[in-house]
Amino acid sequence: MKMNFNETNEFTKNFKRLSKKYKSLPDDLLEFKKVVSESPLGNKKHFVILHNQEKQEKLKIVKARFFCKYLRGASLRIVYAYRQNEEIIDFIEVYFKGERVSENKALINEYLRQLNKKYNHG
Repeated sequence: MKMNFNETNEFTKNFKRLSKKYKSLPDDLLEFKKVVSESPLGNKKHFVILHNQEKQEKLKIVKARFFCKYLRGASLRIVYAYRQNEEIIDFIEVYFKGERVSENKALINEYLRQLNKKYNHG
């Protein structure tokens, strides 16, 4: 089965903003998609599971280092949801470590709330 990718509005907005600064980001994202298509939870070293939901849709929220060629390193982070049963990855957030220390928990909670609404009342 082929992995499908979606983006939240917040992710798209931040990604566009960061892409203006870091020109390699669109290619970097394609590369990242290849990696997570093969190994959705990544390698242990650069990926951390923030949330694990076993019921219904087997969902994991993952934060990963996002390698950017332009920055020559992993100072970007990407947060995504992996919906195992459906082979779907929803990109939730991307951010530069220099601007922010950690992921936006409110954004992740909002994503989970929307998803639960979809599954429970869909």
